[in-house]
Amino acid sequence: MTKKKKNVDKEFGLSSWAINNKTTMYVLIAVFFYIGVTAFFSMPRENFPEVNETKIYVSSVFPGNTAEDIEKLITDPLEDKLKSISNVVEITSTSQEDYSMVIVEFDENITVEQAKQKVKDEVDTETSSEDWPTFNEAKVEPDVFDLSLSEEMPILNINISGDYPVEKLKEYAEYLQDEIEDVQEIKKADIRGAQDKEVEVAVDIYKMMAAQVTFNDVISAIKSGNVTMSAGNLIASGQRRTIRILGEIDTPSELENFVVKSENGHAIYLKDVASIAFKEEDKTTFAREFGAPVVMLDVKKRAGKNMVAAAEQIQTIVKDAVENVFPLDLKVTITNDQSPKTIGQVDDLVNNIIFGIILVVTVLMFFLGFKNALFVGFAIPMSMFMSLMILNLLGHSLNTMVLFGLIMGLGMLVDNGIVVVENVYRLMDEEGMSVLKLQKKVLVKLHFLLLFLQLLRLLLLSL
Repeated sequence: MTKKKKNVDKEFGLSSWAINNKTTMYVLIAVFFYIGVTAFFSMPRENFPEVNETKIYVSSVFPGNTAEDIEKLITDPLEDKLKSISNVVEITSTSQEDYSMVIVEFDENITVEQAKQKVKDEVDTETSSEDWPTFNEAKVEPDVFDLSLSEEMPILNINISGDYPVEKLKEYAEYLQDEIEDVQEIKKADIRGAQDKEVEVAVDIYKMMAAQVTFNDVISAIKSGNVTMSAGNLIASGQRRTIRILGEIDTPSELENFVVKSENGHAIYLKDVASIAFKEEDKTTFAREFGAPVVMLDVKKRAGKNMVAAAEQIQTIVKDAVENVFPLDLKVTITNDQSPKTIGQVDDLVNNIIFGIILVVTVLMFFLGFKNALFVGFAIPMSMFMSLMILNLLGHSLNTMVLFGLIMGLGMLVDNGIVVVENVYRLMDEEGMSVLKLQKKVLVKLHFLLLFLQLLRLLLLSL
C-alpha cells in the first residue's frame, strides 16, 4: 500500500463514526434539539448572574459601649475564636460605638452554606462562655449571615397610596406582604414608608428620685409583668390539662397599673413615675412616587429563581387584591419591574438567532448553493440549543452575561462549516472521489486546525 493510499484511508474516528451512522446522528440531533428547547423555556431568567462570595458576616449590637469596649468585649474574642476555622483566608473587623462587624473570607474549596455553619458553630461556642457580655440580663446575640447580590436587589416595587392614614395603608401592605412571601421564588418583601408602632415609657427622673425608684425597678416590673408562662399540668377526672398564666398586655394603657415598687403596703405604680405613649418608631425609611409619600413594598427574589415567573405571580396577586380585597379608591401601582427588561433581552437573542440564520443562508446560497447553505446555517440553532442544555445542567440562569456570550458567538459558529463544505467541493473537483470519502479526508486534514482555532478563541475571550 502506498503512502498516498494510507493518507486517503486515514480517518478521524469521531467524525467518521458520525458520517457512517446517519440514523443515529439524526436521533441525537432530535434529542439535543428537544433538550435545548426545554432548557430554554425552563431556565431561570434574571438580569444579572448570581455572584456568591465566600464571605460570612458576624454583626453584634451592644448598646451603651464605646468603640474600644466593643473591640475588647466583642470583636477580639470573636476573631480569636474564628481563627481556628479551616479554609479561612482572611478575617477583617470593624468596631464602632454600640456595634461590631467581623467579616470572615473563605477559599473556594468550601460552599457558602458550609462556611456559614462553621462560623455559626464557633460563634455559639464563644457566646456560651461565662465571660461573654450581657445586655438587659440576656447575652448579646451576634447575627451570622451571608450576602447575595441577586437577593438584595428588588425585582419590583409595589406602591400603595390613597386618602387613608399611614396605619391603614400599612395594613394593606402587610396583606400583600403575606401573599407575596408565600410565592416560592420570593425571599422577602420589605415595607418602606411606614414605621412599626412602639410603646414609649418616658420616666420622670424627679418623680423617680422622690419615690426612690431606679431604672432597674422599672425594667424589671415591665419584663416580669408582660409575660405568659406555663403553670404545669392539672389532672382532673382522669384528664390531663395544661395550665398557662396569661400575662402579656393587649393595650399600652395596661402598663400604667404595673407595680414598680411596694414598701410598707404602699404600691408605686408605673403611671406614678412615667408617662406611657403608643406611637411610631423614629423614621428610618422613606418612600415616594412622583413626589407624593406612599407605602412601598420592596420585593426581592431568591437566588437562582426565575424572576419573570415571580413577577407574573406577583402581578396576579396584586390584581386579585385590587379587584377583590382593597377599596376602590386605593391606588396600587407596580414600578421598577425588572422582568420586561429580561424578557426583552431573551427576545433579542431569539431575533438575533433567526436573523443570523436567514443572513447566513442568504449570503452562502450565492457561493455554496442553497442545500449547503442550509447545512452551514443549521449549525447556529444546534450550537445554541446544545449550549443552553449544558448551561441548564450546570445550574446557570439565563442572564445578561450568558445572553451576551451567546449573541457574540453567533458570528463564530458558521466558520467551521464553511471551511469544511468549501474544502469538500474543492477536492471533489480535483480528485473526483465520493462525497463520503471526501468528508472523511477533509475532516482528517482540518480537525486539528479547527479545534486549535476554537481553543484559541476561548483563550482570547477568557482574558
